Amino acid sequence: MNTILRKSILGIAGLAFTGGVFAGPVAAHAADTTHAVKPVSVSVQGDKLIPHGVQGAQSRIDLNDEQTKNVKAIIAATKKAGMDERAAVVSIATALQESKLENLGHLGDRNDHDSQGLFQQRPSSGWGTVEQITNPEYSTTAFLKGLKQVDGWQDMPLTKAAQTVQVSAYPDHYAQWEKQAADLVAEHWNK
Repeated sequence: MNTILRKSILGIAGLAFTGGVFAGPVAAHAADTTHAVKPVSVSVQGDKLIPHGVQGAQSRIDLNDEQTKNVKAIIAATKKAGMDERAAVVSIATALQESKLENLGHLGDRNDHDSQGLFQQRPSSGWGTVEQITNPEYSTTAFLKGLKQVDGWQDMPLTKAAQTVQVSAYPDHYAQWEKQAADLVAEHWNK
């Protein structure tokens, strides 16, 4: 691997680590409006959206208009990036874990450093300015750029792909959102 490519990958990984280590606690402080859903071993959407089946108990929240708008923005940004439905599932599940699909600004004492937006990205870690990372298209594109750098992300369980980009203190928590994320992509991808 050439030196420039390796330094670029390591730089992105460092940014993701710095941003991700502190992103988990913010989601933990958010109002918990989830309820557990019985684990599902086979996807109703088929292999394309949930190629590995879901891992563990699944959570689900009811979405308001703003959250649904953010789902549509994530899907649009995924299409614009030339990525497929699986990338949208990974992105939406990540945003469900990080922010419950709410475009969070600075939360004061409840904020984990300067984490903001759908993906709880940090301006101080190089994800972009506050204005950029609180823009759903920009923040999704930034997340997807990180995902593209993960060799074989398409063949990984969702939580491993998301964790490789986010480097969260709670690496297994992404898995609980896979079913709802797949359902949302199935509902909104072709609209």
